[in-house]
Amino acid sequence: MVASHSVLIPLQSEFFALEGLKSLQETIKLVQENINKDLKILGILITMHTKRLRLAKKVEAILKANFKNKLLKTKISRNIRLAEAPDDGKPAIMYDIDCAGAKNYMELALEILNEKKDNAILVFHALTGDQFVTGLNPITNKDGWWSYAVGPGKAIDTNKYFVICSNVIGGCLGSYGPSHKNPDTQKIFGTNFPVITINDMVNAQYNLLDHLNIDKLFSITGGSMGGMQVLQFISNFPDKAKTVIPIACTSSHSAQNIAFNELGRQAIAADNNWNEGNYSSKKTIPNKGLAVARMAAHITYLSKKGLQEKFGRKLQEREDLKFSFDADFQIESYLRYQGSVFVERFDANSYLYITRAMDYFDLCKQFNGNLSDAFKETNAKFFVISFTSDWLYPTQENKDIVIALNAIGADVGFVEIESDKGHDSFLLDVPEFLSALKNFLDKSYTNN
Repeated sequence: MVASHSVLIPLQSEFFALEGLKSLQETIKLVQENINKDLKILGILITMHTKRLRLAKKVEAILKANFKNKLLKTKISRNIRLAEAPDDGKPAIMYDIDCAGAKNYMELALEILNEKKDNAILVFHALTGDQFVTGLNPITNKDGWWSYAVGPGKAIDTNKYFVICSNVIGGCLGSYGPSHKNPDTQKIFGTNFPVITINDMVNAQYNLLDHLNIDKLFSITGGSMGGMQVLQFISNFPDKAKTVIPIACTSSHSAQNIAFNELGRQAIAADNNWNEGNYSSKKTIPNKGLAVARMAAHITYLSKKGLQEKFGRKLQEREDLKFSFDADFQIESYLRYQGSVFVERFDANSYLYITRAMDYFDLCKQFNGNLSDAFKETNAKFFVISFTSDWLYPTQENKDIVIALNAIGADVGFVEIESDKGHDSFLLDVPEFLSALKNFLDKSYTNN
């Protein structure tokens, strides 16, 4: 509460919980008076609710009488599937999105969105990202993939903005993908899943916004493949966002990047455990192939200077070369580690499908070779960000987007951030980048 903007109070439908609420109110008052005067009660959320019980009705009546303006309309139902989710290590929405408890939490998200619904930011994740953009990822038990940028007081300030991030269609951590069962056959899709495109991904995101009743977003942003989605989204839905922030991306995948992706796909296919994509039926996992794919891709996310400064030719826990095929060098050990941890959280077939979607991305071709036409219907304000050491999506490819926008007189800003961290710069603690992102968002929101 000391560092928070507001507090959401969950309260079980029991009389003992009401006693606890009284004590909590006193604590909040003390914090407000002595430490954090801006702290507010966002609302009181009734949980473990069973509407047919008289006790639940009495508790709700007392809360309505005493906390009329603070009591949220949403109530979280007592639900078996909701209770099972933590045991499976998943949020309820991933465990069973159709259960009553998961639907209740979706309703809660809608209710706490500000009344004007003018502060929503849609974040698109990159190739190996997921919906856990910040906070603790319950799958990996690590910080969310964009924790440096998203959170209270950060560049994308969650005290100010309502942040939305969902797993892309074709993924393996929430949305429908090749690791899910075909409802018609009750068998895992595998490579029978339809091939997807970036366009398919953003259309799914649009449907999500429609479900949330959000007519217009304050901003859309994302880096790498997330940036591709940003460009495709604003092209498809020109009136859906006020500001647009593509980061370290491109308007079409280059031959070099297609080549790197194909290297990864072939590494997976060469693993005997892949079994033409049907490894689930054999209860095998192409771990070795997927690990190699991740290692090859990870090299492209770094820079030559960054690798040299961090690893150079340092040996791995030894004083001299072993003259073997063990990991003599620290960089070898580092890459092997990256591969090994990746296979614990990602599906090999999803990797094939998502990289293919990236390869097919060519926004310029969609408009007969004229990239400017992709944006001519929008009045959104653009801010394009690139990094000096990014050789995966170099600055020139980002400038090409800016040139296309300038050609139609769009409101566009551009910044190239000095960084030796390569393509991964947008995911890391790069102060100049985070400051530029925050300043643009805050200034735009003030003028909103």
